[in-house]
Amino acid sequence: MAVSTSVVHLTATERVFIGEPAASAIASEADRLGASRVFLMVSRALNTGTEEIDKIRAALGKRVVGTYDGMPPHAPRSAVLAAAEMARQAGADMIVTVGGGSITDAGKIVSLCLKHDLREHDDLEPYHVYVDDHGDVIKPVFEGPDIPVVICPTTLSGGEFNTLSGATDEKIHHKQGYEHPRMAPVSVILDPALTVHTPEWLWLSTGVRSVDHALEALGSLQSNDFYDGQAECALRLLAEGLPRVKRDPGDLEARLKCQVGVWQSMIPIIAGLPMGLSHAIGHILGGTCDVPHGYCSCIMAPAVLAFNEKVNGDRQRRISACFGEPNRPASEVVDEFIRGLGMPRSLSEVGVQRDQLGHIAEYTMLDLWARTNPRPVNGAADVMPVLEMAY
Repeated sequence: MAVSTSVVHLTATERVFIGEPAASAIASEADRLGASRVFLMVSRALNTGTEEIDKIRAALGKRVVGTYDGMPPHAPRSAVLAAAEMARQAGADMIVTVGGGSITDAGKIVSLCLKHDLREHDDLEPYHVYVDDHGDVIKPVFEGPDIPVVICPTTLSGGEFNTLSGATDEKIHHKQGYEHPRMAPVSVILDPALTVHTPEWLWLSTGVRSVDHALEALGSLQSNDFYDGQAECALRLLAEGLPRVKRDPGDLEARLKCQVGVWQSMIPIIAGLPMGLSHAIGHILGGTCDVPHGYCSCIMAPAVLAFNEKVNGDRQRRISACFGEPNRPASEVVDEFIRGLGMPRSLSEVGVQRDQLGHIAEYTMLDLWARTNPRPVNGAADVMPVLEMAY
C-alpha cells in the first residue's frame, strides 16, 4: 500500500502558558522580549467592568503606553486601522490582546498595519486572501510583522494560534483573511480564571466553533494520522469540558480542558490542513449577516456533516466515537450535543432571512475553504441545499 505524504507547517509561536495567571505571564514575556512600550488591545467589558486589565497594567508598570478597547464584532477595517493608529502614535514595541476572537484577530492585523504603514481602508486591499475568477485561492506575498504579539484569549474560537486573521470590509460587508507565518503570536496565555467573566453563550458557542475545527479535520479527506490524533483528543476534551462549565461556571479545571482542547483543534489548521464548508459559510454569516462567530458553527456544523456523509462516512464514525456514540450518525450526535448546550440550531433563530440565502451562497464561493470541502462544491447551487437544511 502506498504511503501518504504530508508537510506539517509550524508557526512563529514560541510559548504557550497553560494555567498561569495572565498578568504575571505577560510581564515575564515583556521581560524576555525586552519590550518597553506595550500597547494593550482589550475587551471593553474586562477593562471597565473587572479588575483584570488593571492587574495587567500593574504587572507591566510604566511599560504600558496605551490601551484600545471595544473592538466591534468581526473586526471592521475602520476599527483595526483606528487601533493601529493608536499603537503607531504610542510607539508600541509589543502588542498584548486580552479578549475574544475579534480583538485577537485585530491585534495580529494591527501588527501588519504597523509593518507596512497601512492607514486607510484601501491600504489593506493588497494584503488579504482572495479567490480569483478561476476559483484559485490567492495568498498575497509580503513581509511579515516585526512587533511581537502576545494573546490572552477569553473565548474558545482558537484564532490565537492561527497565522490567519479576519477583518471585515465594511464597504462590501465581506470578512476577509490576512495570512503570514509571522502573524502568529509570539506567545499565547491560557488563563482559565480570566475566562470566568465571559458570558456563557459566548463561551459555549465559541467552544462549538473549536469543536467544528476538529470535526472538519476528522472529516477531511486530506488529513493524516497526526492531524486525526490532535482532532480526536480535542473533541474528547471539549465534549467533556463544555458541559462541565455549563453545569458549574466556576470549574476552572474544565475551563482549562476546553482551552487545551481548542489548541489541539487548531493544530491541524495551522499545520496546513484546509477546512471545509462549515467554516466557509461561517465566515460569510459573520461578516455579511452579523451572526456571532460561535453561532455560525452551532448552526452549520451538523448540516455540513450530513451533506458530506456520503463521501466521508467512514471518517465520521471516528467523530461519533469521540462523543461515546460510535454507532450513531455524527450529524445527529453533534446536533444533540449542541442542543444540550442550549445553543441556536437554525439560521432563522439568529435573524438570517430566507432571501439572504442566495447571497450567502454566492459569497461562500469566494472563501478559501469552499473549494476544499470533502464533497465537491463547484458553485453557489451546491451550497444552497446545505443552507436550506440549516434554515
